Amino acid sequence: MGKRVIIGLVMLVAAWAYPEKMDAQLTLTLEKTITLAADSSLDAFRYKNMYLAGYWEYRSYKAARLPSLTLNLTPAQYYQYFVQRYDSDADIDVYRKQRRFYAGGGLEISQNFDLLGGTFYLDTDLDYMRYFGDQTFNQFSSVPVRIGYQQDLLGYNAFKWERKIEPLKFEKVKKEFLYNVEQISEQATTYFFALAMAQVEYDLAVENVATTDTLYKVGQERHKIAAINQNDLLTLKLDAVNARNTLQNAEIALKRAMFSLASYLNFDKNTEIRLRLPSRPRNMNISVDQALALARENNPTFLELKQEILEAQQQVDKTKKESMFNASINASFGLNQAANKFSDAYRNLQQQQIVSLSVSIPLVDWGVRKGKYNVAKNNLLVTETSAKQEELTIEEDVIMTVGDFNIQQALISSAEEAVDLADMAYNETKQRFLIGKADINSLTLSLNRQQEAQRNYITALQNYWLSYFKIRKLTLFDFEMGVSLSNEFDYKGGGL
Repeated sequence: MGKRVIIGLVMLVAAWAYPEKMDAQLTLTLEKTITLAADSSLDAFRYKNMYLAGYWEYRSYKAARLPSLTLNLTPAQYYQYFVQRYDSDADIDVYRKQRRFYAGGGLEISQNFDLLGGTFYLDTDLDYMRYFGDQTFNQFSSVPVRIGYQQDLLGYNAFKWERKIEPLKFEKVKKEFLYNVEQISEQATTYFFALAMAQVEYDLAVENVATTDTLYKVGQERHKIAAINQNDLLTLKLDAVNARNTLQNAEIALKRAMFSLASYLNFDKNTEIRLRLPSRPRNMNISVDQALALARENNPTFLELKQEILEAQQQVDKTKKESMFNASINASFGLNQAANKFSDAYRNLQQQQIVSLSVSIPLVDWGVRKGKYNVAKNNLLVTETSAKQEELTIEEDVIMTVGDFNIQQALISSAEEAVDLADMAYNETKQRFLIGKADINSLTLSLNRQQEAQRNYITALQNYWLSYFKIRKLTLFDFEMGVSLSNEFDYKGGGL
């Protein structure tokens, strides 16, 4: 039975294994299996939501870089309390009951200034107070317009570090999503070929039952004419019994493999799946240098390492600035007025000028700030060393995977040739046995070699595609089409 027959047989999931469950049927190629896994599997659902979490985090960062408009309102506030007052007639302090109603609001526009780490703001306010008691009166206070700026002069600038880290984080999120999609392809390929091998084993077992039954019947006839001895006849009978046992085990393994693939694709567990093996792949020449360059450019782990180093540098900068004295400034200019009538609160406006300079100088902290700074520096060194080690590990993985892939291409050709040779050898040995020119041991050995060659062919195909998808995962590059997966990335409501 040659490789063409293998492909034909593997397309048929034995309906004998499912006589009572024919309610759902599906024919899958490897490409369709991967597409369905990337769309319907639970892994795909998880990875899509991981990407969306990173996407909205980046959107929040971008939104924070834009001007923000905030409305602050206190619609109603009522106070009734005792307040201490000085009675000049009696020359004593007394407590007097006071009631007050307050309402106010303000509108503010603010814009972060990343370069210096400060914030510009433009606002307007209006407040109203009404006092109740022996002398009831109203008062309005307005700030029609005020513009100002505030920032730390020597302190830590969080905005500057966000500009470095946040875009890198989002780029890493995108490439992690693509990396995970390729990982789904690997897993789907594993399940696909596990079912393909189970189907081949089942087909071989079915064929083996038929062959051993035929050989046993031939052996009985030849034993009658003393062409074979009793021991050989018992061996043929044992082979027939073992073949039936193997068929039962193969049927169980087939059901499990089909159930695993259906579960991974998030299908009904009773779905009957028929497979169509991929054709022999065309030869592709992938150089190690090209794969390494693509991995350094696209692999999300390299971006993650870069992010970790930036975050460690950020912590060093923060602890260094916090260990020194800090100065901050808040300056604003505006117009304001207070009056008993609302209309008067916006007349004859007066200038409002505020300039505030504050300084914080650590005098004695028993080395707390210095200790935090030294810890941050040491953590940066550890992070840089770990990053270098991780980069070497990834590069080694790329080199070994490319080597495996190139070897697998040659192994497929050898596996094809082995199937043809084993098939020819078995057929010849079988014919020689039927005419009495080959013994039972030679026939059994030939059959085992034929079946092993068929298994090796499926395994070679599986290893080829697993190696190919692993290279795609490590480099995020489609070598068949010659395009970068990252450049072709387009997220559309959960799909690519």
